[in-house]
Amino acid sequence: MSIHVFGIRHHGPGSARSVRRALEELAPDIVLVEGPPDAQSQLPMITHAAMKPPVALLVYASDSPSQAVFYPFATFSPEWQALSFALECGIPARFMDLPLSHQLKREEDREEEREGGEELHDDPLGILARAAGYTDRELWWEHQIEQRTDAGGMFEAILEAMTELRAHALFPAPHTREAQREAYMRKTLRAATKEGFQRIAVVCGAWHGPALVAASNAKTDDAILKGLPKTKTEATWIPWTYSRLSYRSGYGAGIASPGWYAHLWQSGGHPGQASFRWVTQIARLLRDAGIDAPSASVIETVRLADALASLRALSMPGLAELSDATLSVLCHGDAAPMNLIRTKLEIGESMGEVPEESAAVPLQRDLAAAQKRLRMKAIADSKPLELDLRNEHDRGKSRLLHRLNLLDIPWGQLQEVGAGKTGTFHEHWILAWDPELTLAVIEASIHGNTVESAATTKSAEDAREANLAGLTALLDATILSELPEATDRVLERLQERAALSADVFALMDAFPPLARAIRYGDVRQTRTEHLVSIANGLFERITVGLLPGCASLDDDAAARTREAIARVHESVALLDRADLAGEWTAVLQSLLGHIEIHGLLRGSACRLLLEQRTIDAPELERLARLALSPAIPPAAAASWVEGLLRGSALLLLSHDGLWDALDAWIASLSEEAFVEMLPLVRRGFSNFGAPERRRIGERVKNVGRGPQTRMSASTGPALDAGRAALVFPVLSQILGVEIP
Repeated sequence: MSIHVFGIRHHGPGSARSVRRALEELAPDIVLVEGPPDAQSQLPMITHAAMKPPVALLVYASDSPSQAVFYPFATFSPEWQALSFALECGIPARFMDLPLSHQLKREEDREEEREGGEELHDDPLGILARAAGYTDRELWWEHQIEQRTDAGGMFEAILEAMTELRAHALFPAPHTREAQREAYMRKTLRAATKEGFQRIAVVCGAWHGPALVAASNAKTDDAILKGLPKTKTEATWIPWTYSRLSYRSGYGAGIASPGWYAHLWQSGGHPGQASFRWVTQIARLLRDAGIDAPSASVIETVRLADALASLRALSMPGLAELSDATLSVLCHGDAAPMNLIRTKLEIGESMGEVPEESAAVPLQRDLAAAQKRLRMKAIADSKPLELDLRNEHDRGKSRLLHRLNLLDIPWGQLQEVGAGKTGTFHEHWILAWDPELTLAVIEASIHGNTVESAATTKSAEDAREANLAGLTALLDATILSELPEATDRVLERLQERAALSADVFALMDAFPPLARAIRYGDVRQTRTEHLVSIANGLFERITVGLLPGCASLDDDAAARTREAIARVHESVALLDRADLAGEWTAVLQSLLGHIEIHGLLRGSACRLLLEQRTIDAPELERLARLALSPAIPPAAAASWVEGLLRGSALLLLSHDGLWDALDAWIASLSEEAFVEMLPLVRRGFSNFGAPERRRIGERVKNVGRGPQTRMSASTGPALDAGRAALVFPVLSQILGVEIP
């Protein structure tokens, strides 16, 4: 009986190739792999024709799917090659790590482990790399292992190195969890020995190798494993992506460049082919991006990479040499294209596939059926999707995406409607499937076995705890999702909340989503009778409570109220009902005549009324002179100006009476008041575009220069050009433009 330990790093083409060759030479009668025994039943799927890495094993607690662990595999993962070899040859293959049924503990247990900090043995490669004179452990590993063409003696050397590291106490004693894992691995190894297997191959993380070959005591291991908590688990295969294998995704066993490793694996270990094929892919990517990449430059890039490898005493160019050569030749020293190469090639966004027969909860199967029916393939790359809701097929896609968002499965992000595609019958989405959304699907399965039933149930549960604004947003979402049962339940809760609410600002927050929901009813054929009655009730309470609610507000509260008023104003326009428009106009007019109302709100109301042509130019001039009269405190007057002018300068440019009133108010300020008011006035001008500011500057510049201006000698006393010139620097500060 012989035990052969192959210590590996979890992802790497050199390691995977070496493991495969070593197993072929050994011809073991059983293969034990570091992995979760909970997923043992899923191993036969590895050889399924529809299985295309990268994929991951998902193991989760049956009663709490949020407690889950992913085990990613790529074609170049040594474990994947070991398992594939065993299954293809009809050799028994088993996972030998501590089952996750023991590891998925209570949250406080996991928190205690996290507080213990990172294990130092997570970086034994860093120790070896520094001993070899490298500052980058990735570079050391790639040169020593991943680019290796001869695996002879490699695993013996790895085992010896790890044994020395552990023996010389360079690392502390294993954490309790690590000790339990190694004890269970030894227990699995003993079980295989008792079953009579003679040539046992063990594929595990290099660090664990010495713990498996050293003399051990079964009683000691049993004592370590005694009393472990246990929970029921489920396992399934899910698609994965190369980007999720990278360090930047936060994956603890991640690698720097999954796309590069995949390329090395596909090249079959031939150095010349690897370099030329890699640079050819780079050239194709640059050409697709509209960047010139001639064939001659490709040849020069490969030659430069070979030269750099020679200078650095390497047997073949690695990723560092190829990247340096690419930056110099193909990118002409420009780092920007290198970011594209890094994202698209070095990391990559390839997404794997799993067989339909893989274990899945009913909700997963229903979602997969909907995706197939609607021809919506789940891919990792961001993909725009434009939908016309008048088309039943597009409406089905919209319905699915909205329902998934209700279930906290954000496959699609709804965007603003683009130019040329207006109206409530158009939706623009950005789709991007993150592999971890599969876990979200499993978590959502507690609400139902289909997307429709689960979304309906979850909406009802959310409605019980939501506030008034949350209820109206939820109502909007259920209507967009076309869930009539959920809509009725949310409506009932909304009526209860609205009847008890005395907060006018909460009512104002609730009204816009309700108005949008009523509007969408025209396209989605949703019954809106109940919605209209609730909206009417909310609106009546808003019109009654707004004026008292606007009294004695500070600046921050006034700014929030201004935004709420603007949203209600837009909603009234969206509903396009004369009765509501008339009542709302009366409310805005009532705000104008109360001096105790914050100036920002009075100015905003004035602008809204002017935009809908309820007040004319003479009335605007009268209101301006009142708001900017000497009797009004400068701060209140400045707030009124900000509310009136915020957003567009056309109002100021097109109404001479407003211009004159503002000019007279600024001229009347004392020097101290002017310095104090300057930031407030500039804030009112801050959103003006450059062309608008230029026109204001030109108008100031041309004052008194000819008969075409209003302020000429024929309409008043002669203008003193010298005194007027003194004002230009001040106006330049206010308007933010240069005045010659």
